[in-house]
Amino acid sequence: MASALPAEMLRFLTKLSRNNNREWFQNHKPDFEQYVRDPLLQFIREFQPQLHKMSAHFVADDRSNGGSLFRIYRDTRFSRDKTPYKTWAAVQFRHERAKDVHAPGFYLHIQPKQIFAGCGIWHPDGDAVRGVRDAIVDETAKWKRATRGKSFTNHFELGGESLKRPPRGYDSEHPMIVDLMRKDFVASAPFTVTELQSKTFVSLFAKKLKTATPFMEFLTKAVGLKW
Repeated sequence: MASALPAEMLRFLTKLSRNNNREWFQNHKPDFEQYVRDPLLQFIREFQPQLHKMSAHFVADDRSNGGSLFRIYRDTRFSRDKTPYKTWAAVQFRHERAKDVHAPGFYLHIQPKQIFAGCGIWHPDGDAVRGVRDAIVDETAKWKRATRGKSFTNHFELGGESLKRPPRGYDSEHPMIVDLMRKDFVASAPFTVTELQSKTFVSLFAKKLKTATPFMEFLTKAVGLKW
């Protein structure tokens, strides 16, 4: 049976949000490792077989640094907010050809009062955006099935940032103009705390993401990668 993610994970993140400083974190680093880092690395290992049933080209990397698990440390170089730590934990399963978080991927976000699965392409570069938009125009029916079908909409909701005006070079009267105006091609599906801490969470997560595989396949192929 799969391991359950501990209740202490959310408790730790709640405490961190109230004590977001280096001294407190260093004093409680063993708690972070025991209740956040190590359980999520185990989750990554347990999810790998389920991920590869969806696509063999996405990676579940259980390294503690540089793998699927997001670092807890914030990059504050260009931010007015100088608090040093993220108050959430996250995992991303990226395409094998991915260089960074802006490539196609499956995602898990864990934060007190905000737990969700995600998928898609967040902040893609110009070439990737054009690839997706062109694919929506060329394969409108396929895109509509992937994003408007009940198996998808019963679980996921499209989100992310959008342009204020139709993008140059595309028909402003196109039936999918709202999607052509997207700058992000992402979707999310919520989970409850009870679901997160269930011993069946790995299978629940996999089952939910499976409903989004047509969406992910469309995006992956649109940016020239293998599904």
